[in-house]
Amino acid sequence: MSNDPYEPRRGLSERVTVAGSELVDYVKQLVAEGNVRRLIIRKPGGATLLEVPLTAGVAVGGALTLLAPIIAALGAMAALITKFEIDIQRSDEQTEDKNDPNVLP
Repeated sequence: MSNDPYEPRRGLSERVTVAGSELVDYVKQLVAEGNVRRLIIRKPGGATLLEVPLTAGVAVGGALTLLAPIIAALGAMAALITKFEIDIQRSDEQTEDKNDPNVLP
């Protein structure tokens, strides 16, 4: 990996389908993990409802406090929509190996 600070960072990306009743708890769990850079919450058809960038290294308690209004909005959306798709982009701090098949180019 290059030492160039302007080179795009590599990381993991995944898409998960979550029931509306589990959305808020799942987002809280992802924030608590601490290695998530961005969450994109979509309707099952693909329309983006919410895109939340998360700063790496933010203390979990601080992140949950700052995200309280967003989590409240997620709870309101979860009452109206039965399923959501969540795109999760994780930081690459734990996956530095270029030969790892899970690391996106």
